[in-house]
Amino acid sequence: MKLSTLGAALAIALGSTSVAAQDDYQASEKAIQLAKDNILIDTHIDVPYRIHNKWDDVSKATERGDFDYPRAIEGGLNAPFMSIYIPAHLEFEGKGKSYELANQLIDMMEALAYRAPDKFAIADSVADVEQQFKNGVMSLAMGMENGSPIEGELKNLHHFYERGVRYITLAHSQSNHISDSSYDIRRKWKGLSPFGKELVQEMNNVGMLIDVSHISDDAFYQVMDISNVPVIASHSSLRKYTPGFERNMDDDMLLALKKNGGVIQINFGSSFVTNQANTWYDRRDEAQQQAKQSGKDTTNFKAAFRKKNPFPYASLEQVLDHIDHVVELIGIEHVGIGSDYDGVGDSLPVGLKDVSTYPNLVQGLLDRGYSDADIKKILGENLLRVWRQAESYAKAH
Repeated sequence: MKLSTLGAALAIALGSTSVAAQDDYQASEKAIQLAKDNILIDTHIDVPYRIHNKWDDVSKATERGDFDYPRAIEGGLNAPFMSIYIPAHLEFEGKGKSYELANQLIDMMEALAYRAPDKFAIADSVADVEQQFKNGVMSLAMGMENGSPIEGELKNLHHFYERGVRYITLAHSQSNHISDSSYDIRRKWKGLSPFGKELVQEMNNVGMLIDVSHISDDAFYQVMDISNVPVIASHSSLRKYTPGFERNMDDDMLLALKKNGGVIQINFGSSFVTNQANTWYDRRDEAQQQAKQSGKDTTNFKAAFRKKNPFPYASLEQVLDHIDHVVELIGIEHVGIGSDYDGVGDSLPVGLKDVSTYPNLVQGLLDRGYSDADIKKILGENLLRVWRQAESYAKAH
């Protein structure tokens, strides 16, 4: 769950969906089989908060949302990281509510696997993912989006590791007790807090991947200095195509990521992919503010603005441009998929509207000359490499 701009808040919101026709894209049988015959990891899908907010049985076909089991199988997805998303509200920070909500969302994922053991199984390790892939069962891995539930206690890090969380996005849309946020103009810590620096070291020791999506640039470079293990950006894209958008990564950060050995998992949300979509929210919010100042009724302003100013969806080709740039700058070993399905509302690119559409991405990679071996790295092997390294470091410490 993310913000396209500060003013967009939780905006385009939970439950909003637009499963548009994919008529412009036709994946070949080869692309479909590459997606289905290999481990396909998407490191950021916001199902837990979606079904916490409004229940959907995603083990069956659902009318809303971007993920359900039938569509995931159609797309070849077999190892999604389910986002244990904690809102960056002040009432959650440091008051026990973050910890409680995180445990509730984990409970829901465990219950999902328990109710449909022929379809899902919790994955705590690379070995779990590999074995469950062989067994034909979808692995449900978990990543925590927003480190707020740690609540300044290293024992809580160990608790959530034991519960199956395998990465933590240190902050979300506001700075917290761990790190400054890229969205928050108040740079409380000028990067990581003293506790945040201690937490990064302990995450290495326990085998918890560090997720640098959402954090400020200063916090990112401090993580690079401290971490002895490759990190991930679980759902980020490139600032090259969205100038000034700190939530995305610039070329210097990519070069630092290469030196660290980490991987950037490309976010599909249009506002992460193109500047036109990224600035659309600012234009909408500015227009709404002007309407308020002039005394106009703004009750239904956002819907009316969108009707008059259609949202500029990105295209599949523009998502591929992000992958191309990472590969050209730092190499094929450092890029993967972090779609943000169920987290960016009705803002997904044409051709990538839900979890059934990964073969379209694979087809695009084939069309651009990527080899089967390269595509397998993007689909999952790069992420598994980093995860293995985190496991190995923890065993040695």
